[in-house]
Amino acid sequence: MDGMLSQDEINALLNGTDEPSDGNVSDADDSLLTDIEKDAVGEVANISMGASATTLFSIVNRKVNITTPVVKMATWKNVLEDYEKPCVFILIKYTQGLDGSNILILKEHDVKIITDLMMGGDGSNTDGELGELHLSAISEAMNQMMGSSATSLSTMLGKMIDISPPEASLVDLTAFKSGGDIAAFLEGTFVKISFRMQIDDLVDSTIMQLYPVEFAKEIYNTFIASQSGDAPEPEPAPAPAPAPMPAAAPQPAPMPAAAPQMDMSQMQAMPQMDMSQMQMMPQMGMPQMGMPQMQMMPQMMQPNMNAQPVQFQSFAGTFNPMQPQENIDLIKDVPLEVTVELGRTSKSISDILDFAPGTIIELDKIAGEPIDVLVNGKFVAKGEVVVIEESFGIRVTEIIK
Repeated sequence: MDGMLSQDEINALLNGTDEPSDGNVSDADDSLLTDIEKDAVGEVANISMGASATTLFSIVNRKVNITTPVVKMATWKNVLEDYEKPCVFILIKYTQGLDGSNILILKEHDVKIITDLMMGGDGSNTDGELGELHLSAISEAMNQMMGSSATSLSTMLGKMIDISPPEASLVDLTAFKSGGDIAAFLEGTFVKISFRMQIDDLVDSTIMQLYPVEFAKEIYNTFIASQSGDAPEPEPAPAPAPAPMPAAAPQPAPMPAAAPQMDMSQMQAMPQMDMSQMQMMPQMGMPQMGMPQMQMMPQMMQPNMNAQPVQFQSFAGTFNPMQPQENIDLIKDVPLEVTVELGRTSKSISDILDFAPGTIIELDKIAGEPIDVLVNGKFVAKGEVVVIEESFGIRVTEIIK
């Protein structure tokens, strides 16, 4: 009959919305991003979370696997359907290279397991409420993970990408009727990227990243430009001022004519000359003898000197380098400085002057790579970072021979 409402329309009216009750995004909203744009955003997110997984492995010392992302358009209703219980919202803002922000959503139970592993536990201490200690720990973990992600994006997009320190907060989704109360872009349609995260047999759940549509389009445009070679090249550094021409090197003095050969009568007469007579020789027209000739004068003056090689006394016994020496106990109490080096980098003075709280410094170490152990500045071992109660430690994994 004309004028009758369908079941979907009735459910939509009962729910106070014009959309069908199945929670799917309408075709008009879904068309905000094309399939090509979704694929590009998914590829960027896949590489980004791959680097984050490597960093998380080094933090919790457990096998971490994050699957290929699924990119969809979503509304606040979709988020409520996926996360009913309180969850942790992590706001990530881009400060360089990209203009925008995104939100990473983790389940409360997953955050407890990750933070317990970070504190040296086995991941089973998940009782009690999520407190400031958990939020602080997960913020630090996300800071390192997203820092690695920004580094991967910089390489892939061909431009410097940087983020501000992530902000973590516990959010009860049922307390918000609209996502706009949390972030402005959650008011309408946004991009939802879903990942499956596995940490050994402790965690097997879904995490989500929420992007504004404009931010997703910017990522797509930057990605396409970098792939096609149209990305803006960095400005060349100003050419250094030409160095002043060096002063002309002084011309070498002409070599004196070869000294005339002396016969034996002259050589025998030389020991009877004192130093004052030797100094007067140039004035008398005789060539001045150089230092090498002066050093040989004693031998020339004493032709009958008896020279023989030096005789050294042989050592008793043989030396075995593998046998410990008896006097090693004398130096066992000598203190040595042990240094653990996470990595190194070089920065210009202008970069160092721009340092501020929250600045991320990229090192020459790859995430998950063993760190160096030095004794008095000498590289002796490699190891991995561990947490012992409230202190950091190092577990030696390889001795450098």
